[in-house]
Amino acid sequence: MRAVVQHTLGGPDVLSVQRVPRPEPLPTEVRVKVHAAGINPVDWKTRAGDGMAGVLGEPPFILGWDVSGVVEKVGFGVTTLREGDEVYGMPWFPRAAGGYAEYVTAPARQFARKPESVSHEQAAAVPLAALTAWQALVDTAQVQPGQRVLIHAAAGGVGHLAVQFAKHLGAHVLGTARAGSHDWLTKLGADELIDYTAVRFEDAASEVDVVIDLVGDVHDNTSTRSLDVLSPGGLLVAVPAGVSPELATAAEAKGKRVTPFLVEPDAPALTTIGTLIDTGEVVVEVEEVFPLEQVAEAHTRGESNRTRGKLVLRVTS
Repeated sequence: MRAVVQHTLGGPDVLSVQRVPRPEPLPTEVRVKVHAAGINPVDWKTRAGDGMAGVLGEPPFILGWDVSGVVEKVGFGVTTLREGDEVYGMPWFPRAAGGYAEYVTAPARQFARKPESVSHEQAAAVPLAALTAWQALVDTAQVQPGQRVLIHAAAGGVGHLAVQFAKHLGAHVLGTARAGSHDWLTKLGADELIDYTAVRFEDAASEVDVVIDLVGDVHDNTSTRSLDVLSPGGLLVAVPAGVSPELATAAEAKGKRVTPFLVEPDAPALTTIGTLIDTGEVVVEVEEVFPLEQVAEAHTRGESNRTRGKLVLRVTS
């Protein structure tokens, strides 16, 4: 099968399409013919030696966790899926899934049926970003109707879905984003938007119950500054970089709560999210779809941090 393999850590140029053996499903696993694979920041961070590089070990390896495709082979013991089922998922994360390839194998229960109303390219943009937003808001923060939720990087892959999920949960949704994305985010459900290039967000937001921080302290001390917008006892969910000792100390001193976060495979949540997509309550934004052979160009685009929504690889037609 064709797959994107990297033999060294480095820039986008280390990614190349090669022929590798097709995987075989073990008992309780399925083999999925991948039609499209989503691209996420963790992909290019891992490619460069950060992200999940420590989990994957030394190259060679195949990146990618977001996939949408068709079940092609069913391992012994699988009763939830059949050959021909259209599925999507984020298998194995943070272990290697090999999503940038024509076939992947994984436990059947790490996949959910693809939303019927969207293409494979759109579905492949969903799992990692949507599960990150859903698990952070629903499972970690346990957002309640009427709470004020601030989402940093609201126009990104995770952010634009977090805006919609927070609105679905009945929250008053605030977001940070460049001014050019404000009209779009308002249509998605954001109640207040802050152009972080024009104003310090802590000067424009207050009395927030939950902050979903998709930026981190590495960028202008976003996490630490977010403590100032939280109400007493409010919660900061630190998604990309976790909670440093300094951040934990600052939160305790201010009477605020902080927690690290890492997304997990979650087929039941994907089933719920798929229903929200099929009913039209949630939409997924795909900025561009690249052929598998243009994976390096796709990574370069993603690393520019100027994309709206998601980037996707088309693996097979």
